[in-house]
Amino acid sequence: MPTVSVKRDLLFQALGRTYTDEEFDELCFEFGLELDEITSEKEIISKEQGNVKAAGASDVVLYKIDVPANRYDLLCLEGLVRGLQVFKERIKAPVYKRVMPDGKIQKLIITEETAKIRPFAVAAVLRNIKFTKDRYDSFIELQEKLHQNICRKRALVAIGTHDLDTLSGPFTYTAKRPSDIKFKPLNKTKEYTACELMNIYKTDNHLKHYLHIIENKPLYPVIYDSNGVVLSMPPIINGDHSRITVNTRNIFIECTGTDFTKAKIVLDIIVTMFSEYCENQFTVEAAEVVFPNGKSYTFPELAYRKEMVRADLINKKVGIRETPENLAKLLTRMYLKSEVIGDGNQIEIEIPPTRADIIHACDIVEDAAIAYGYNNIQMTLPKTYTIANQFPLNKLTELLRYDMAAAGFTEVLTFALCSQEDIADKLGLDISATKAVHISNPKTAEFQVARTTLLPGLLKTIAANRKMPLPLKLFEISDIVIKDSNTGPAFFPGRCAEIFARGQSVGKLGVLHPDVITKFELTMPCSSLEINIGPFL
Repeated sequence: MPTVSVKRDLLFQALGRTYTDEEFDELCFEFGLELDEITSEKEIISKEQGNVKAAGASDVVLYKIDVPANRYDLLCLEGLVRGLQVFKERIKAPVYKRVMPDGKIQKLIITEETAKIRPFAVAAVLRNIKFTKDRYDSFIELQEKLHQNICRKRALVAIGTHDLDTLSGPFTYTAKRPSDIKFKPLNKTKEYTACELMNIYKTDNHLKHYLHIIENKPLYPVIYDSNGVVLSMPPIINGDHSRITVNTRNIFIECTGTDFTKAKIVLDIIVTMFSEYCENQFTVEAAEVVFPNGKSYTFPELAYRKEMVRADLINKKVGIRETPENLAKLLTRMYLKSEVIGDGNQIEIEIPPTRADIIHACDIVEDAAIAYGYNNIQMTLPKTYTIANQFPLNKLTELLRYDMAAAGFTEVLTFALCSQEDIADKLGLDISATKAVHISNPKTAEFQVARTTLLPGLLKTIAANRKMPLPLKLFEISDIVIKDSNTGPAFFPGRCAEIFARGQSVGKLGVLHPDVITKFELTMPCSSLEINIGPFL
């Protein structure tokens, strides 16, 4: 779940009252959120980098709140406060409006060169916005949260925000060879070509994670204004010329990507959250986007839609008995304006542009359950009684565990993920020969692949306990992802055997090869036995 960090005092000021930590924790639970941690910037730095680095950091109390991954509207202070205020019935959900400008509409023209890289783009304008330092920080933080969640680390969508007063439309979204793109990127003092930037950012702890999205492409996406000024090179970096500051009054927002639907959702979220600070609250200026086929569309959509759900369906699914009128009130508290219509059992729900997570009737039922309160749902015994029965494999596993323990072996439980080195190099195998399942984006080198054998985990356990008195007799009964039917390189030549039962291979045993023992930093000879117990069921 994404975590949002907000300043406690700023949050309470926006909510219009002060809570104790326990009261706010309870409020979060009622709303379907979780207060994960109460901390401060100084405390966070102290834990991660030590007290010396934390000196001078802010002592302002921060609430770290876990929000559902599909509630993009709660990823910033503005959306969180608005949601809680509507939930507590202190305010009504605002109505978001798209308006045409008094003068010429801002236009973004997409060229056909973008088709094979990032073919989609949407845009909008926030006019006469007033930032403070906290509002500006929240604006930047929301973009980063969206990038890490719905944008899938900028692979699907990348957001660019620009000071419109420094630019001149119309804007052009195109793609060029890296050597033909040259501009001064954000926070740099001189111009670089796109090739130079890609090399520079390979050592940048933040931007290096996004380079792979376009670095092997013959053309890089880029956005220009009518004077040839570079706004951004999505999804990597914006230009320094149009950078926004606390004093920026008019913001041009562009979202480019490979997923058109998500790009529209991201744009809707940004403008609905921060149009609150515009001179005309909750009003967004439209922008025109012209696609390569000549068709033009106006964004943001800010589309409202109606859904119909029967009250008896909600009552049945949640396990409650509420009148349609009460259910409509519950849904309205969840930012879903509702009213009873028709035969008195139908509820009409208005889905706002901020609630892209509402896809099906079951999503509406879930929100009704949250508003009602899970703790308020009466517990009942099921009408049907069933007696669970143990799976044969689990039963055999338990019997084997008891027998192995009785024979003097100690059970270990190791990770199902391991490094490529553990299942290949250290066992004398080539990684391609193992047919291991690879993790596409491993967080650590220790968890790169799913294990194909239990042997590396056992050997690493012995290595970690090699100072303990001998003999060490360990066993593990766990799953592997791919059965390795090869008995060769990991074992000493002539001292290994394949085990057959009922006409099929069920395992292997033998003395480990000295190279394997050395690579696991062991000093004594080792033997191993590995059996697939499935065929014995």
